[in-house]
Formats: sequence, structure tokens, C-alpha cells
Amino acid sequence: MEKGLDILAFLKYSETLPIIDVRTPSEYMQGHIPSAYNIPLFSDEERKRVGTIYKQKGQREAVVKGLEYAGPKMKKLALQASGIAIDQKLLVHCWRGGMRSDSMAWLFKTVGLESMVLEGGYKTFRRHVLPSLDKDFSFVVIGGFTGSGKTDVLLTLKNMGEQVLDLEGMANHKGSAFGSLGEKSQGTNEQFENDIFTALNGLDKNRIIWIEDESRTIGRNSLPGGIYRNIRSSPLIFLDVTPKDRVDRLVRDYAGFSKEDLSASVQKISPRLGDQTARLAIKGIQEGNYQKTVELVLHYYDKTYRYGLGKREPDLVFNLPLKDDISLPDKAGLILEFVKQNRIFV
Repeated sequence: MEKGLDILAFLKYSETLPIIDVRTPSEYMQGHIPSAYNIPLFSDEERKRVGTIYKQKGQREAVVKGLEYAGPKMKKLALQASGIAIDQKLLVHCWRGGMRSDSMAWLFKTVGLESMVLEGGYKTFRRHVLPSLDKDFSFVVIGGFTGSGKTDVLLTLKNMGEQVLDLEGMANHKGSAFGSLGEKSQGTNEQFENDIFTALNGLDKNRIIWIEDESRTIGRNSLPGGIYRNIRSSPLIFLDVTPKDRVDRLVRDYAGFSKEDLSASVQKISPRLGDQTARLAIKGIQEGNYQKTVELVLHYYDKTYRYGLGKREPDLVFNLPLKDDISLPDKAGLILEFVKQNRIFV
């Protein structure tokens, strides 16, 4: 058996060495360590068959069937790992740190690779992730009504060297009923949690971590409870942008999508808009009057956001008027100076 590592040592080594996840493709898609490569020992169907034999006939017969499946693949698996290894070294894990990871580590050793196996496998990683997301973080929240340009400001801060947790980027969703337009399909909530953990794990907890104000859900993904609690209790910079600038921005951002997709997005929130407002909004889309549609939809979103804002601690909400005709770096610079002058983060 190759060297076993606890989760903290494994994550430390992963900063410089590649991770090989030997679970099936469906297990990997359900959730994986973000930097891991998937080199499955078994296909989904093969694993299911081996498991059935184990239950019906016992371990010996299951192992024999596993060898039957794995034998023809051994050369391919070894070559894949060799192409990924750094300085002939790599990290390996399966679900529970059992036979699959041990078998693959043995195979890799036979071709001259040094493998280190995660004790307890991916299950141990998940047990480490969840409590890690329930801690206090040094968030400063970028807030504002829909169309205020919060995401653009957030990403500009990141380009300027600030620490940023981009939840919408990780969720592949902009957060509203229109948030899936132009985005890749969303992953599982398990993977969303893994991505958040990995991003936070690489940040300095003693410096500001900038984050956008979010509701509990972003599309189909739900924020971990601890992250949402931190967002709600951290200082918030409210980007005070004029209604006209917000409407103009949203028209620029969304008018290029198909009328069918835009109308379908309105339908998602029609119970909240009311039937008449939803019909008028869809009519505006069909007629190309996007400004009218945006104004109708914003009435709902502004009311909802205003309610949530009112639930915050007033002393932790800081209003910052911003004009839309200044550059994003200038906006980000104003925010950084505003935080400094108001001693929002000390």
C-alpha cells in the first residue's frame, strides 16, 4: 500500500501535485475536488455490476470480476497517469480510500510513479468541506438593486488584486430569473460547495474578501448556510445607481438574447409579477420595447431587494452613489477609498 495522507496533508500536497480521482464518471460529476483529474478504474455500469456480485456472491467473486474489467485497461490507465504526474508524483483517491485507490496506486507504482492516497477518500474531503464553510469570514459585500453593475465591479476588484469570492461565476448563473441566459449549465450543489471551499481555502482570511450580495439560492444552487449567514451579517456597500442607468445597463446586457428565452424567463416569475404585469412585460419583449419590460420587471426586483436590505443591521449598510459614466477601475477605486475613509474593515 502506498503512503496514506490525512485530509490536511493531502490538500497541502495538492498545491503542487495533481490529484487523480479514480471513481466512476457519474461519481465525479456529482462532486469532486476541483483540481482533480478523473481516471476511473471502472465505468458506472462496471461498478454497479461489481457491487451486485459483492452483495450476492461475496468479496472474492467481486474482486475477480473487477480484475476482469480492469485488466484490459491497465496500460491506458498507467499512461494517462504518467502524462499527468509531476516529477513522477501524484495524489490518488476514491470514495472511501479503499480498494480502488489502493489498486490504482499499485498500478502507478509499477510504472515508476509515486502515489500518495487520501485516507478515507472523497468522503473525508466532504466531511472537511462542510464545517469549513460554517466559519466567520472577512466579507465586505457589494450590494445594490438589480442592474447596478455589482458583478462587473466585483470582477474589476479582482483584476486589481483584491480578494474576491465570485459565487455567480461558480454557479454559472447571474442570480435572477434571467440568470441562466448565456451561461453554461449549472453543476450539482455538492460541486458548488466544493468550489466555494477551494476558493476560500486559497484566500487570506485576515484581508477583505469581496463578495456580491446574494439570496439563498443562485439558480438551482443553494448557498451553504454559513456563507449566507456571513453575507447577511457583513458590511455592505450599497451601489446607489440611478434607475435610468440601471435600465440602460439591463437593456444592453439582455436585449441580445432571443425573445423566446426572455419571455420564458418572465414566465418564471409571473406569479410574483402578477398576470397583467407579466403579459405586459412579454408584450414589450415581442415588440422590441425592452426598456418597458425592464422597468416592469425591476419594480418586482427592487421591492424584493429593498425588503431584504431592511432586514440588515442599519449600521452595516453604507450608501455609495455611483454614476454609470465613469470607468469600472474608477468605480472600484472609489469603493476602495470609501471603505478606507469609513473604516469599514479594520
